[in-house]
Amino acid sequence: MSTYTETVGDKLNDILEKTYDAEKGFKKAANNTENVGLKTYFENKAKQRYDFGHELKSEITAFGQKVEKGDSLTGKAHRAWMDVKAMFTSDDAESMLEEAIRGEKAAVEEYDEVLKETSLPSSTSSILKSQKVAIENGLTNIKTLEDLS
Repeated sequence: MSTYTETVGDKLNDILEKTYDAEKGFKKAANNTENVGLKTYFENKAKQRYDFGHELKSEITAFGQKVEKGDSLTGKAHRAWMDVKAMFTSDDAESMLEEAIRGEKAAVEEYDEVLKETSLPSSTSSILKSQKVAIENGLTNIKTLEDLS
């Protein structure tokens, strides 16, 4: 088994922070739309990220690393931007969907970057691959929602 380095712990904490940001962003998006299909999608994505966060926290602590809690500045700015778009855009559902797609693509890129880490323990690698696939599947499914907006 590979060693679990502090660097790996830091990278997982970065993903954890962005996972929390995504959860909050999806909750906000669900609250900002009247479209039932989108609301359900955003609520499900928020729950998914909540579950991802707990899975990541367990993995981090299992290897004796400290779990960082908090809200990234980028995440706060992203949610504020979604609020502004919702207020001033007549087609806010489409804008929120575009923001969700952008955020999901960024998440996949971050997972790819961390998965390239050669010293990942197999359990960590397995969790990250599973979460990445779930995000990618969500990106595929979001295409069907674009027709709803």
